[in-house]
Amino acid sequence: MGKGQSKDKKKKDEPEKADIRKSADIVPAKDTSSNNNAQSTPQKDLATSPSVEKAKGPEEDGDVHESWNDDILFSSNNQKVTKDDFELLNVIGKGSFGKVMQVKKKDDGKIYAMKVLRKEAIIARKQVAHTRAEKSILQKIQHPFIVRLHYAFQTKDKLYMILDYINGGELFYHLKKEGRFPENRVKFYAAEIVCAMAHLHSLQIVYRDLKPENILIDMDGHICITDFGLSKEINPEEGTHTFCGTPEYLAPEVLKGQGHGTAVDWWSLGTLVYEMLTGLPPFYSQNINIMYQKILNGELRFPSYVSPDAQSLLEGLLTRDVDKRLGTDNSQNVKKHPFFKDIDWDKLEKKELEPPFKPKVKSDTDTSQIDSVFLVEKPQDSFVEHSLSETIQRENAFDDFTFVAPSAMDNS
Repeated sequence: MGKGQSKDKKKKDEPEKADIRKSADIVPAKDTSSNNNAQSTPQKDLATSPSVEKAKGPEEDGDVHESWNDDILFSSNNQKVTKDDFELLNVIGKGSFGKVMQVKKKDDGKIYAMKVLRKEAIIARKQVAHTRAEKSILQKIQHPFIVRLHYAFQTKDKLYMILDYINGGELFYHLKKEGRFPENRVKFYAAEIVCAMAHLHSLQIVYRDLKPENILIDMDGHICITDFGLSKEINPEEGTHTFCGTPEYLAPEVLKGQGHGTAVDWWSLGTLVYEMLTGLPPFYSQNINIMYQKILNGELRFPSYVSPDAQSLLEGLLTRDVDKRLGTDNSQNVKKHPFFKDIDWDKLEKKELEPPFKPKVKSDTDTSQIDSVFLVEKPQDSFVEHSLSETIQRENAFDDFTFVAPSAMDNS
């Protein structure tokens, strides 16, 4: 995408938007505080594993309805919440470990999203620590632009997380549909994301998977960040060395294997803002190794319709020198950038600013913005053909998984 490109020029050689996500997410095999296992030269096969949750993976084994009488291994605060408490309404997403369904709590009629994960798949892919971390992080977060965890429970073979049901569609869905967004809309979404990232970083949490598929739009038009499968609580002085994320959004320091901290989220924000403005990530290539080299060494170029303030913001966020990257020292430096000069941050966090776009949804149960490829599937909790061995069950890899949010208890 060359400098000075006209906004009306047809991009003949660019891939269709849907093709961008054919490169699967990178899933870490192991986290380590040492740099010995970090990859200094990225290899293509590192990116061939599907996403922890978001890649549209294969169907769960079998489609026979599982008995709803499985024992709940743990309960919390004497409030026993099981899958029996929820009516399955629709399949709204699928991943490599399971599926996400729209459900209704039977006692109060509230609508939620139920994330169902198979323990066997999680253990086989060595993702136990990341799954436990996801739940642990979610239960600590209370923020207007981050999905809330209301309940977590398990059976012998599966894990269940009950989350907010956000029905305005993925940001990716709308971006693919519209091609690119006007700058005022990009600014609004970016500002809400900045608030969410600042909150996470204040808790010493690095998100590591910021991309359009992990950002939902609620029925009023506000963003909601979801999928914390790659997030991690870190020591700011030490950082982390896990090679993980989505190829298009990886920061240079991750590719170099030199360790990283929360600054990677600001790089990903720059990539996301660029994609919302132009329709493609800044260093995109269908060849993943060429894309990695562009991320490490490529020139940052802008179409002519990207404003000077937007260009300045992107240059600050997409700085390869971590110490000079906008946001690394303080999120306030991002908020004070001229690109956001007309944002009232207090009103923004209180959701008092009018969103520039409102999804066409009729109610909190509406599924019109959900991809129809999921909705056609019958909502059911699939049968697990091979139950976990007694030895693995005794190891209690998912001990203390159960959770009931205080707000959920208050509403019960």
